[in-house]
Amino acid sequence: MKKATFALALLAGVITLTSLSNSGSKPGKWVSLFDGKSTKGWHSYLKDKAIGWNIEDGTLTPDGTGGDLVTDKEYENFELEFEFKLPPKSNSGVVYKVIEDPANKATYWSGPEYQVIDDTGYQLGDGAKLKGSQLTGANYDMIAPSDPTINKPAGQWNKGRIVVNNNHVEHYLNGKKVVEYHYGGDEWQKMVAGSKFKDWNYAKAHAKGKIALQNHSPKEVVWYKNIRIREL
Repeated sequence: MKKATFALALLAGVITLTSLSNSGSKPGKWVSLFDGKSTKGWHSYLKDKAIGWNIEDGTLTPDGTGGDLVTDKEYENFELEFEFKLPPKSNSGVVYKVIEDPANKATYWSGPEYQVIDDTGYQLGDGAKLKGSQLTGANYDMIAPSDPTINKPAGQWNKGRIVVNNNHVEHYLNGKKVVEYHYGGDEWQKMVAGSKFKDWNYAKAHAKGKIALQNHSPKEVVWYKNIRIREL
């Protein structure tokens, strides 16, 4: 009995070591992407400095003149956390794997988006209601959040989290996982082929890219704070 117990313990140890080896190195330290005082580490998309984003009571918020804000650095495997708040009828998003190139007219031409929007108050141009894949926490226009009810209404702070690890992607909203997919996988490719992204660089899976905060339109406002990342 003791020999069997020892053998099982030894086997468990081997499995644990193998799992650790296969998962790669340990996660890095958390790094703040926003110091609450400046746009250090960020610039406007396709520009050399940050334009049109202001610091307001320790938050990052657009004034509608500068477009999307992107990180100076590219990331491949990471865990990103952020808090966001919207006024009624506003729309934004956090885009990742962004390839900053003039051929990509917008950040979402190359990268998937974590949707940030007023789920109940936002109106589309034709007056239609938002579909599931356009709700907060969605992989925008691709995968709907599994539980949209946990999104807090306009005027309240929500917490978002994105995990990208060896092309396995997860979206979290207020602590709950709401989206999961394999970036570049067969199912993902099928979804892209039937979407508006099919003719953009979005459709070409790529290893890394920048992270963007979206300024959806000049009249739409959003506030971001407590943005931090750790590389995996």
